[in-house]
Amino acid sequence: MKVFLSITIIVLFSLFCKPEDTLLLKNKISIDTQDKYAKYNALFNDYNEFIAIDFDFPVGKPNGRGYYNAQKFRTNNHLGDDWNGVGGGNSDLGDTIYSIANGYIYFAEDIGGGWGNVIRIIHQYKGNYYESLYAHCQTIKVKQGDFVKKGMSIATIGNANGIYLAHLHLELRDNIFMDIGGGYSENREGYLDPTEFINEN
Repeated sequence: MKVFLSITIIVLFSLFCKPEDTLLLKNKISIDTQDKYAKYNALFNDYNEFIAIDFDFPVGKPNGRGYYNAQKFRTNNHLGDDWNGVGGGNSDLGDTIYSIANGYIYFAEDIGGGWGNVIRIIHQYKGNYYESLYAHCQTIKVKQGDFVKKGMSIATIGNANGIYLAHLHLELRDNIFMDIGGGYSENREGYLDPTEFINEN
């Protein structure tokens, strides 16, 4: 009886669901995706001088000079790179953090816990959107709604209010709508290797 009822429901659904309905659903999904980006499309259209041209490392101009990647992307399921000064310990506490590319600050505040001060920047680059995330900052020098150029001072290296030894946790994402996350995960969907991406772009 249950099987007959299930088959009946499926048949009725297929009779009343027209191919046009499926097409409408596909179009709605496409429009919803476009709507999500509409704000950023408009922003970068109006302020196209802040479209990213290329990328650089967030510390030690030029090219990360005087710093090393202490915990690389994927190591221990790490979702970013941890940048430390070559002096070790807290020798880099208060050092300058730079924007890795031109972009738009859409988040800049202290969220506490193991994150501390966090900055999130949206970058439009070659027609795609990317997000760079800078965590554990000691001070924030920008605010939500600011535009930045590559190499602009945006923060200083911190220790998440004393939780860690000083370092910068940098993430790079190709999904700009993700939550803050946990910094570690086996699932790397939406995350890019920051060093690899910067070196290639």
